[in-house]
Amino acid sequence: MKHLIFVLALLVTQTFAVDGFPDDPMIEAYKDDTKPSNNKSEDTVLKVNSSMNITVTGQGIAPAFARSPAQSYVLAKRAAMGDAYRIIAERIKGVKVEGKDTIKNMALKSSVVNMRVSAMIKNATVVETTFKDGLCEVEMEIKIFYDNFK
Repeated sequence: MKHLIFVLALLVTQTFAVDGFPDDPMIEAYKDDTKPSNNKSEDTVLKVNSSMNITVTGQGIAPAFARSPAQSYVLAKRAAMGDAYRIIAERIKGVKVEGKDTIKNMALKSSVVNMRVSAMIKNATVVETTFKDGLCEVEMEIKIFYDNFK
């Protein structure tokens, strides 16, 4: 009987993990953001003797411990560039996702999701930087070539 209860609890948890909780606005917003785009450069497969441009926008905020507006700007820009590099790496190499749910007394006790990406990014250029109200956005672009993936 205990095994049956555990299997049922695991199935329920897995269903919610995939589909999200019903009527959860955060899940619905996330689903809207992940719809396939009509942007040709993202949907195109890189072919022999061709190249592709990838443009991303990274975001970073100024830390509370910044001592001056200049330090706020520099630290927020560094964080935004790191975010942009991460997004580029995710698009090029993909993301490894590991998850673990702990169930106790038919209820979800904890849920842990670890994501990992590893890539070497070269020749990415900053296209535009904006800084407003402590938020820095950096638009970066990289051109990748088929020859780099042989």
